[in-house]
Amino acid sequence: MPSTNPSDPLRAVARALVRTGAALAVAGTAHLLVNVRALRVPPRHPVPVVEPVSVLLPARDEAARVGPTVASVLAQEGVARMELLVLDDGSTDGTADVVRAAGAGDPRLTVRTGEPPPAGVLGKPHACAQLAAAAGGSVLVFVDADVVLAPHAVAAAVGMLRGGRLDLLCPWPRQVADGPGPRLLQPLLAWSWMVTLPLRVAERSPRPSMVAANGQFLVVDAAALAAAGGFAAVGTQVLDDIGLARAVKRSGGRVGVADGSALASCRMYDGWADLSAGYRKSLWAAFGPPAASAAIAALLALAYVVPPVAALAGSRAGRVGYAAAVLGRVVAARRSRVRAWPDPLAHPLSVAALLVLWARSWAGHRRGSLRWKGRAL
Repeated sequence: MPSTNPSDPLRAVARALVRTGAALAVAGTAHLLVNVRALRVPPRHPVPVVEPVSVLLPARDEAARVGPTVASVLAQEGVARMELLVLDDGSTDGTADVVRAAGAGDPRLTVRTGEPPPAGVLGKPHACAQLAAAAGGSVLVFVDADVVLAPHAVAAAVGMLRGGRLDLLCPWPRQVADGPGPRLLQPLLAWSWMVTLPLRVAERSPRPSMVAANGQFLVVDAAALAAAGGFAAVGTQVLDDIGLARAVKRSGGRVGVADGSALASCRMYDGWADLSAGYRKSLWAAFGPPAASAAIAALLALAYVVPPVAALAGSRAGRVGYAAAVLGRVVAARRSRVRAWPDPLAHPLSVAALLVLWARSWAGHRRGSLRWKGRAL
């Protein structure tokens, strides 16, 4: 006779969810392994760059960390004609004075005072638009104020852009993460696109959705940027780097990602409070419109939270899914030159924390309460 125990169908559903989640985790790690082999890597000895290059640095209240960034840009090797334009975007902490001191009178450095963004336009894309308008290079290199470049970084990045026949390239920097919060979440940045984006297919595809980008270190052909409408085209987008990459694709350009861990390092956040505010300001926009965003969040929970929870109850499929996820994190960490052990063991907690911040980000967006550096988003 068929079972009349109501718990039996629930157990069957639970087992099916665990197996599905484990299968997704295994597939994600398998895809990551393929991507790691396909990822563009910078040359050890880049060819000298003879075309004019503009390095563009927007800065708002960055006095505490912009000095090393400026010094690292001015120490670049293998670039015959380079200018560094820094836009002081309404700072109140003496950022411009720190920049000038770090520049030590170098004639390649120009510090400009930014204009406030118009109503409805966000601060960073407006600052980048002003920098691009003032730049004279045929290649534009955007660098954030918390990034430190290796001496050959610009030459290597421009070489990969031109050698790969790309219009926009993101050499993904190494993410410096100290303390429990940053160590828990920052490694997910590189891991996420390694798991989800088929890199070489994405480079060839004309679909704007198939991009990954990071505005910390972004290299773009100046003509391609202009053809895409420049940063003015993404002035209302909180994830302006992703928006810009999509705009370049829409205008017919090619977009790529490279391993920039040997070229640049970035310490985005100093602790949990700083990290939480930074993630909440933009995470609501990371996965698309509300329905798609909720679906992706559910898939993340299914693949990376459900199996390890089931593993604690003795599920073999759960153990397989958890092991696959940890393996993927280890491989991504080694490729990204970040701590590869034991942090990946906490991958379920990393994803769970990300989902909590995702929910808080959406709540703040709905209430209209999100702010960043004193400006409403």
